[in-house]
Amino acid sequence: MKAVVFAYHEIGYACLDELLSFGAHVSCLFTHEDDPGEEIWFKTPVRLAKERNIPVYTPETLKDPRWADLIRQAKPDVIFSFYYRSLIPKRILEIPGTGAFNVHGSLLPQFRGRCPVNWVLIAGAEKTGLTMHFMEEKPDAGDVVAQRAVDITSDDTAHTLFLKLVNEARPLMRDILPRLLDRTFTRISQSELGPSSYFGGRRPEDGLISWEKDARSVHNLVRAVTHPYPGAFTYFDGKKLFIWQTEVEPRMEIDPAVRKGEIISTNPLVVNAGGKALKLVTVEFDGEREISGEAWAAVYISKNRILGGNA
Repeated sequence: MKAVVFAYHEIGYACLDELLSFGAHVSCLFTHEDDPGEEIWFKTPVRLAKERNIPVYTPETLKDPRWADLIRQAKPDVIFSFYYRSLIPKRILEIPGTGAFNVHGSLLPQFRGRCPVNWVLIAGAEKTGLTMHFMEEKPDAGDVVAQRAVDITSDDTAHTLFLKLVNEARPLMRDILPRLLDRTFTRISQSELGPSSYFGGRRPEDGLISWEKDARSVHNLVRAVTHPYPGAFTYFDGKKLFIWQTEVEPRMEIDPAVRKGEIISTNPLVVNAGGKALKLVTVEFDGEREISGEAWAAVYISKNRILGGNA
């Protein structure tokens, strides 16, 4: 099997590693330069490529015809995209004889688009997974050739869930690669797999907490964007307050007269979120260190204060 690979992030590393272990000839790797503004907590596939003397390219755009020409000269049987962050032009997708395949971090057709690991947690989903599918001009829309499901636990964060997906990437590759090699794989239209959903990219400012939402929804947001992501936040006395870890307190009753975002306990630190109690386990004033909710409350607040608003 001759392959051209587009890959980034740790799933890109794991999938490329399995592809090489399978014995595929990888002509080249297209990847991204690490963003100096992003916390690089993950392995990247460029490390493997350099160890195997695989040529590496990091173009800002694939629109230049020379990239299609270079790939055409390599005569790949397959093109793979493993967490590559840019759309690949149609003229490149049409080159390989067997097909061009993408690995997406959800059970398609659900959670198409960007940041699926974050979105499944925000949505409170109990299951997600990985999907390998044919690439088309429209993102995440091609026929499915393989899927692996993972369960989401109540204490999963985006980080722990992503590592579950990394672990599933390896058996997914080991299962599908022989069938891609001899072309015995099955194509399943996404329309046969149920209703679709699409979600866009996320920005740090999307982590702003609305205390009008119920405690479970706020908790889901917090765990979806906690470390190593930018974090969920609120404001207190005009200063940004990051909420890094929370717990829903289902047995704590809240008086209907208590305002949304009002602090109802300082030890433990508990807030009214949509009429339900939410414990703030660890917090951090912007620019300061992360501490327990109780330690923060002991310094800054008393009961009946309100979290929320803007700076």
